[in-house]
Amino acid sequence: MSSVSQHADVIVVGAGPGGSSAAAYLAAYGLEVVLLEKSAFPREKVCGDGLTPRAVRELISLGVPTPQSEGWVRNRGLRIVGGGHLLELDWPDVAGFPPYGLVRSRAGFDDILARHAVSRGARLFQRHNVTGPILADDGRTVVGVQAKIMSEQDRPTGETVSFHAPLVIAADGNSSRLSLAAGRQRRDDRPMGVAVRTYYTSPRTSDDYLESWLELWARENPDDPSSRNILMPGYGWVFPVGDGTCNLGLGILNTSSAFGQIDYKDVMRRWVVTMPAEWGFSDETMTMPIRGAALPMGFNRGPLYADGLLLIGDAGGMVNPFNGEGIAYAMESARLAADVIARAFARESAAQRERVLATYPAVMKDALGGYFTLGRGFASLIGHPEVMRLAVRYGLPRTSLMRILLKVMANLGEPRGGGVTDRALAALTRLTPSS
Repeated sequence: MSSVSQHADVIVVGAGPGGSSAAAYLAAYGLEVVLLEKSAFPREKVCGDGLTPRAVRELISLGVPTPQSEGWVRNRGLRIVGGGHLLELDWPDVAGFPPYGLVRSRAGFDDILARHAVSRGARLFQRHNVTGPILADDGRTVVGVQAKIMSEQDRPTGETVSFHAPLVIAADGNSSRLSLAAGRQRRDDRPMGVAVRTYYTSPRTSDDYLESWLELWARENPDDPSSRNILMPGYGWVFPVGDGTCNLGLGILNTSSAFGQIDYKDVMRRWVVTMPAEWGFSDETMTMPIRGAALPMGFNRGPLYADGLLLIGDAGGMVNPFNGEGIAYAMESARLAADVIARAFARESAAQRERVLATYPAVMKDALGGYFTLGRGFASLIGHPEVMRLAVRYGLPRTSLMRILLKVMANLGEPRGGGVTDRALAALTRLTPSS
């Protein structure tokens, strides 16, 4: 076994949307950044692939072009299906966000962001699987990471690398092995979701709307066309990818009594067979297996910074409890973290730098804490089937109410000024404790 050592100002573990965004911003600030990815690009990630205007804003801030000629598919808004109703809602036209969403498969999306970070000056190391932190003599402070180099077959080569830096960013997703190794445990008082998804070839690939299903009616026996349909727990989506396929998936929150008690992949299959045949969703048109992932919500791991280790995105549990969106918040936390880190590294002493870095948890709570707290309450409510049924039955037919709800659930309120809804949402998030 051979081993080498590398040094940098900042180490970013995980080249997903959050990690690559952080690396790009930090490199642009003039810091020496190492970005570590356990796989090689392009690589698959379980995701719905839908980007709301909040995520599009982050791409604009990062300086990533999104031309349709390069596979970026624009959408006008969200189509909501439930209770026998179908409602199309355009994304709100507010000054703080672009009036459109995007769809891009994660295999291409993550590759683009990683290459963007490299173009800004970050050093990307692919097939470097981080195995744990390197600790200072105090046994607590993180001063680097150990990584094993993987082969093209995703097997250890026997080579290891140690990376040393005064700051390490955990951007390694919902499981965040680095955070766990450093003693950052999940909080049980935060909502957690599970989502599964796959792709089908379909004529719906060029739909102008993302589609959300508030109810999942599934065939009791998927192999028997005469079998009755039954209501299953969870919510579903149909997102057009524009490449001849659609991304179909479903999710369920741990606030539901059915969480962990059902086979989500089986529910997916039973739901799909109830859809119109002309949409083309079938076993024959499925392009890859159904895969699943956890959705850590509402700051479910912390502290977000301590002892040389800073958490962003899913590693810090930053998925929106209202709608399960994670990419926008991973990129947003990367942007806010990079600003704090750049200011910290402008200080002359380690003690001064540490004082600035210690402000990061408060920065994130100021930005999202109140909103996430509201989302936790919402997640708790919709975990009760009777509440969800009433909401679908009486809320969905009211278009004006649903427009307000879309703005709230997608967190698209006007940051400054705006109408009554924007001011009310801003006031609620300010007044709600961000514990």
